[in-house]
Amino acid sequence: MSRSNWKTPFIDKSLLKRLTPQHEKKPTWSRRSTIYPAAVGLKLQIYNGKDMISRKIKPEMVGHKLGEFVTTRKNFVAKKKK
Repeated sequence: MSRSNWKTPFIDKSLLKRLTPQHEKKPTWSRRSTIYPAAVGLKLQIYNGKDMISRKIKPEMVGHKLGEFVTTRKNFVAKKKK
């Protein structure tokens, strides 16, 4: 279920302060934050539960959550039997 239209999109206060090019190298753990247009062009490090994954924010990502662009699970690859 999405957030109500009358509410503003959620963004963590600590992340909002760091939406400048000089602070883009600091990692963020807020996967629930919505991507704002001010973040377009920045390269953010987003936590996936184990590692920090770097993602460059593109205009198509505006309005989505940060967690949507960082996978938390590995793809299963079956080993071949010899």
